[in-house]
Amino acid sequence: MTAVSDLVEVQRRIPPLVLISGPEQVLAERGLAETVQLIKEHNPDVEVIRLYASAYEPGELMVHSSPSLFGGDKAVVVHDLDEATDELQQDLLAYLAAPPEDVTLVVTHKGGNRGKKVLDTLKKARARLIDAPAIKTDRDKADFAMNEFRRAKRRATGEAVQALVDAIGKDLRELASACQQLIADTTGTIDEQVVLTYHGGKVEATGFKVADAAVAGDAGEALRLLRHALAVGVDPVPIVAVLAQQIRQLIKVGSAGRGRSNDLARDLGMAPWQVDKARRSLQGWTAEALARSLQAVAAADFEVKGGGRDPVYAVERAVLTITREKANGDG
Repeated sequence: MTAVSDLVEVQRRIPPLVLISGPEQVLAERGLAETVQLIKEHNPDVEVIRLYASAYEPGELMVHSSPSLFGGDKAVVVHDLDEATDELQQDLLAYLAAPPEDVTLVVTHKGGNRGKKVLDTLKKARARLIDAPAIKTDRDKADFAMNEFRRAKRRATGEAVQALVDAIGKDLRELASACQQLIADTTGTIDEQVVLTYHGGKVEATGFKVADAAVAGDAGEALRLLRHALAVGVDPVPIVAVLAQQIRQLIKVGSAGRGRSNDLARDLGMAPWQVDKARRSLQGWTAEALARSLQAVAAADFEVKGGGRDPVYAVERAVLTITREKANGDG
């Protein structure tokens, strides 16, 4: 009876068909690694075979999924169905029509229409679906980082996550690595000071800190951070983009009225900590001053993208306009 129960548990946890779908390669790679690890935990002798769409030869899938003379289970991983040739798609459909026993098939697909019939067939066959959705916005990245800490059963404050996202920027792989470093090298709650200890130099050099100082009306600090960022190689274009993002967030939150941060965040497509931060930053700002600041940033955006002769001066002028508008509001 125990053996039967164990077999049911294994079958429940490791289905014969697995589909890993989505463009975010960090999540897809992690989902694949965890799936293969789970298979090996329950069957250390399983043979793992990897087939790649770009190098696929007709009939390979059938050869590798056929029973071995010596027996034994197999796990066949088909990478990049979205790049599959017609032959690979046909072989996958033939496989799914009569899946062999003792074989686990794992298919990855980054997105797009190629391989749609195979995708539909996998879903109809109730393949386990592991999503790897694109992570683009700051809210998505903050949610990802917070989840990294939760997975490790570590507590991190919203300010710490914000500082980490600000420091790392767009690279999700680097963000994941930074989270793992903090988890491995620290104890207790991960707060903003912990993040600054490890990534303070990066945070200081980013456009986010420039924007924070500008929005706060601190012209001296904003210009110091801007010049430091430019000196270490940060391009003016993303700095202007961050300035625009910060001003737009202030306008969005300022015009949204009152309400719970979580509710506003959902409606505005922001993270709750971004709403709270914008609310704090709005002190002393008027709608007219924000509008003029946004116009100044738009002009700088045009100039740094080729419309002007001196992109550095264009960014400095935008920063000084923002700090002046804030100072006028405080006055």
